[in-house]
Amino acid sequence: MSAPGYQVAIVGAGPSGLAVATELRRLGVERVVVIERESAAGGIPRHCGHSPFGMREFHRLLRGPGYARRLAKQAVDFGVELKLSTTVIGIGPQGRLVLSSDLGREEISAQRVVICTGNRELPRAARLVSGSRPLGVMTTGALQVMTYQKRRIPFRRPVIVGSELVAFSALLTCRHFGIRPVAMLEREARITAWRAAALLPPLLGTQLLTDTRLEAILGGERVSGVEIRQGGSRSRHIDCDGVVFSGSFVAESSLVRPSHLQLVAASNGPVVDQYNRCSDPDYFACGNLLHPVDTAGWCWAEGRRLARHIKASLGDELAAPDRAVEISCNSPAIRYFTPQRIVTTGDPRQARASCLQIRFVDNRRGRLLLRSGERILAQRQVNAHREQRILMRLPNLAGLPASGSLTLDFEPA
Repeated sequence: MSAPGYQVAIVGAGPSGLAVATELRRLGVERVVVIERESAAGGIPRHCGHSPFGMREFHRLLRGPGYARRLAKQAVDFGVELKLSTTVIGIGPQGRLVLSSDLGREEISAQRVVICTGNRELPRAARLVSGSRPLGVMTTGALQVMTYQKRRIPFRRPVIVGSELVAFSALLTCRHFGIRPVAMLEREARITAWRAAALLPPLLGTQLLTDTRLEAILGGERVSGVEIRQGGSRSRHIDCDGVVFSGSFVAESSLVRPSHLQLVAASNGPVVDQYNRCSDPDYFACGNLLHPVDTAGWCWAEGRRLARHIKASLGDELAAPDRAVEISCNSPAIRYFTPQRIVTTGDPRQARASCLQIRFVDNRRGRLLLRSGERILAQRQVNAHREQRILMRLPNLAGLPASGSLTLDFEPA
């Protein structure tokens, strides 16, 4: 069946999607709907029963579930319509969405659509870890759903693979339920999260092993141990009863891939300009779909900024997408960057400088360069580690070339 059109439809009720919706209503946009496949709004923080959440948004420390409830209540209080337990199974031109729920198949349309489907962790199969296939191997997301939502304890002495912020979330989740991880493994010489976070595992009785690779998972019906290799030493055995794979996020782009929207091969997210506008100007994207993975607070702030661009777009006040300059990158050091297109404009109100967000494949030190031919438009010295968000300020949009392409490059120190 067909439903009346909305001004804005948002796919995904995580922090970025709820922030876009709430800010649009605050700006006076009338018909705003958020579509969420889960039975409750709030996204990943719903499964994180630890702090800190909410300082940027509510100026107080909150645990994940409380933070998610506040975001959802705020959206509803502002008049946002929430369609929960509803999956978007197709998107098409002119903002047409195909939905599936317990009520059956439904089609809706919107003047603008925002895709905020977030990201997911790479499971074991994608990491090519050998060994047997016992029970007790999972990602952080699966661990948090099993413990916080289903109240089940999958193991007692696991190994955590990775040292991004989400790995420390897994560590805190384990401690909350009386699970005592025996080790945290990081393949690089330093942890991926903030350096000070390295103090936490030893305080909680967990070995932090850097420059260490997981070589194999052992066990019959359940995990009984792992084989690891630290540096150039011989492999050794660690007794454990579970393995948690954390981090190594990729964009959750299963909705975008079969659609008419253009994709970025490096990040698996959609191509966007500096207004987060996709190759179809009726569509926008936001949050960790574009840059897996950033914190809930960062995605929330991005959603609020995006709402202002969408409001301008609805009033035909946003710079036309046909004046876009493509950005290319051939440096193997750069994992991905966003945006991939810059719309040039002579309107001084829209000529404010914006930023490229860049991530490296591993720890790098050197100079980022943005060129137009041989001319250097912007540059920045960096000393970045893997998964660190690097922002590179762009020159004033009015000074960019009206056509052609730009090149992003990296010169190692």
